[in-house]
Amino acid sequence: MLRGGVLTLAATPIGNPLDASVRLRLALAEAEVIAAEDTRRLSRLCASLNVRYSARVFSHHEHNEETRTQDILAALANGEKVLIVTDAGMPVVSDPGYRAVRAAVAAGYEVDVLPGPSAPLTALAASGLAPDRFTFEGFLPRREGKRAAALSALAQEPRTMLFFESPRRLSETLAAAAEAFGADRQAAVCRELTKTFQEVVRLPLGRLAAWAEENEVLGEIVLVVSGAPQDAEVSLAELAQRARQIAQEDGVRLKEAAKRVAAQHRGVKASEIYDLAR
Repeated sequence: MLRGGVLTLAATPIGNPLDASVRLRLALAEAEVIAAEDTRRLSRLCASLNVRYSARVFSHHEHNEETRTQDILAALANGEKVLIVTDAGMPVVSDPGYRAVRAAVAAGYEVDVLPGPSAPLTALAASGLAPDRFTFEGFLPRREGKRAAALSALAQEPRTMLFFESPRRLSETLAAAAEAFGADRQAAVCRELTKTFQEVVRLPLGRLAAWAEENEVLGEIVLVVSGAPQDAEVSLAELAQRARQIAQEDGVRLKEAAKRVAAQHRGVKASEIYDLAR
């Protein structure tokens, strides 16, 4: 480990400032450099926590992450304490920080983490869905075709799945998820977690899609979807439909699409799917 500064990643509240840890407060006060996703939000956070900081502050977001990583390395080389914070939650989880960590580790500098609030874990705990095994998928692709393909690839995922989603795209995403996973698959929309208007709606995907279509859904959203039941048999007709969808969206031959679907289901032959899908 090189002698020099220490890079610290700190989780910030995802809504309620009272969730700020004592270690976060100390780190903000003691840091010599703070790389913040939004410097204005940093100022508001410190004001709400009654924390005074004297650090040199610069913005560190997805559009300047590569350049700012070099600034972080320079500060570490000078022996400074560098703190990375994002607007909410843990850095590197769908937020900036990963490049800086990789670079700091490669250069031999110490990296520390101050754990704290996490929107995906909070949603998982509140969803009522199986928490023993889960996968975090972040944001789905915005384009309809790519989103459908991504969901199709997850149709047989046995673990509980967590997604981030914008309220503007929630209705479309839920409809696409119901199409890919089945309308009866259990799910939960968790919005505004830890905030005044926190809401968790637990319904099958088909009913959730209808709910989102009928209501104006606002705020930060985590979508939690149960994994594929491992003891349920998928009908050959459903597999043929998936093959047609893959062929149309990915621009591949139906025979190739049938092979892809068959690879995800033991005991099913690609030729059977192909013959029914034609």
